[in-house]
Amino acid sequence: EVGASVLLLRACLVLLAFPIYLLSFLGVWEPFCRKVFFPFLLDKIVTVHDKKSKKHKEELFSNLPDFRRPSGELRLLEIGTGSGSNFQFYPPGCKVTCSDINPHFQEGLTKNMKKNQHLHYEQFLVAAGEDLHQVPSGSMDAVVCTLVLCSVQSVSSTLREVLRVLRPGGAFYFLEHVAAEHSSWKYFWQQVCYPTWKLVFAGCCLDRELWKDLEAAKFSELKVQHIRLALPWTPIEPHIVGYGVK
Repeated sequence: EVGASVLLLRACLVLLAFPIYLLSFLGVWEPFCRKVFFPFLLDKIVTVHDKKSKKHKEELFSNLPDFRRPSGELRLLEIGTGSGSNFQFYPPGCKVTCSDINPHFQEGLTKNMKKNQHLHYEQFLVAAGEDLHQVPSGSMDAVVCTLVLCSVQSVSSTLREVLRVLRPGGAFYFLEHVAAEHSSWKYFWQQVCYPTWKLVFAGCCLDRELWKDLEAAKFSELKVQHIRLALPWTPIEPHIVGYGVK
């Protein structure tokens, strides 16, 4: 249950962000956020996050080539590609299908595709993680998802789709921010920021315990590591990183 001090501080944040709440009430904020504000803001945050997470991502994706087919082909689907900041970590010749629920990342995406010409880009799908019906079952060797499971409508439905599109023996890679220890100050501030953060950051939830969803998803093998990424002045320090094999 939410304590009185959390509710009081939440109310202060609502006052500070009142123009955004008003625009949201008038139905103006969401389209503006999706088209302009969120792609711009995410670009800035991802730049900082990428610096902090680079070594973790290099380590995470280092075994991607192990999941190639006998033919040597590696087909990869990225859910929530955004502007494509993960492309640099994928092995040469990898066939990439990009998907995102928000089609307004074109500028950053084009820039990163030009930078990473060691990859083959197959297609771009405007799709939610919970509904990847354009992707045939068992057609992917790897699925990647970074900083996306915080904002999908349903984590369990998204993981069901991940397992459906993966071939047996294929791998799902993730790096996500998660809820802090419940007894910590970090968790207290996650609770305070939750409603305003979710509104400003296009549905991003601060308190998801995603390792529990991953454990419930029935991967044949699952490696989850809890790490901290120091992102000053943000409530998203605790992360999990790892992969699951179908």
